[in-house]
Amino acid sequence: MTVEPKLAQDVWKDAGKHVQFTVLELKRQDQKHEQEVITAFADRYQAILRSLHIRENEGCLRATFGFSSDAWDYLFPNAPKPKELVPYQTLRGDKYEMPATKGDLFFHIRANDEAVVYEAMSQFMLFLRDITNVVDETKGFRYFEGRAIVGFIDGTEAPEMELASQYALVGDEDPEFVNGSYAFAQKWLHNMDFWNKLKTEDQEKAIGRQKFNDLELDDDEKFKNAHNVVSKVELNGEEQKIIRMNVPYSDPASGKTGTYFMGYSRYWQVTKLMLLSMLKGHDFLLSFSKILSGQLFFIPSKTVLDEIADGEFTK
Repeated sequence: MTVEPKLAQDVWKDAGKHVQFTVLELKRQDQKHEQEVITAFADRYQAILRSLHIRENEGCLRATFGFSSDAWDYLFPNAPKPKELVPYQTLRGDKYEMPATKGDLFFHIRANDEAVVYEAMSQFMLFLRDITNVVDETKGFRYFEGRAIVGFIDGTEAPEMELASQYALVGDEDPEFVNGSYAFAQKWLHNMDFWNKLKTEDQEKAIGRQKFNDLELDDDEKFKNAHNVVSKVELNGEEQKIIRMNVPYSDPASGKTGTYFMGYSRYWQVTKLMLLSMLKGHDFLLSFSKILSGQLFFIPSKTVLDEIADGEFTK
């Protein structure tokens, strides 16, 4: 099977101006009915996106839709399963942990217009509301110059678009699910008072880059637990990459501000190794943050969505 990015969902580095992350839980009250709804929705989902592209062609709508391991087992018990789609379990280090939380269905929607995001999710829920409960709904936004909420340029280390598919999309190692992607979603809450009181020089040492111009610091200028030090992973001497997006969210009046982290990867194990490295190295970001959620999902290709819509996965 050949990797064809046009057959993948929108797993690319494109944060959008308005962003919504929605995690749903299946009610598990009537398996056959829920299978029928998801089968129909797999077709409706793509049709809704096509319609919104026509209705607002400058909205730059991008979306992904995926399933957790438990959801896959429940909805498609007799179908093949992506090789690395497993239940995410809490990762623990000697000082911090990254908790696992519930969730069956996942949506990542972004566009240049909040109305487009609203319309997409509203239409999705017309079909899904009766069989699901909402676990989490987080609205993100584009911060100044595309920076993370901590003030640094986001995504500098993400691979460029022409190279992204080899890091983001499943290939010949799992031919039934080629052009799919493993999505890891994690919601962070930051102590912004702590962060904002740090001197700019210390913030730079904590991230590993200069704040204004985004140039990387020399290794001897960084903290040992700088984020861009401890989040790097090498296999066989080669640095591994994923498609990562750090999306700011906030309820500023109540002081709740954080980052919704998205990582799309060809291999879940690569993302997992990065997370474990952050825990082992005591990533500075963990020192002023609380992680609220963590889930792993598989984002099927458009081809697989068509097969689900045709009932091939619920036979």
